[in-house]
Amino acid sequence: MNNKGKGILALLGVAAGAFAFWKYKNLSPEEKQDLKDKATETGRKIKEKAGEVEETISEKFEQLKNATKKEINEI
Repeated sequence: MNNKGKGILALLGVAAGAFAFWKYKNLSPEEKQDLKDKATETGRKIKEKAGEVEETISEKFEQLKNATKKEINEI
């Protein structure tokens, strides 16, 4: 991507951020709390999934390690 394309993307990002800020500032207190609650719930779900992924990777690593040890012992 050339510099012109990167500049346009940056400008669009800034505009989207400004719009989101303006939109948030115009929300009612109840809507702001709902948004915060959704963000908190989403963060909790992401953290939970990350823990599950870490656990799965650890299990797979242990299986691979044990299989490798078994192969080495058989040689």
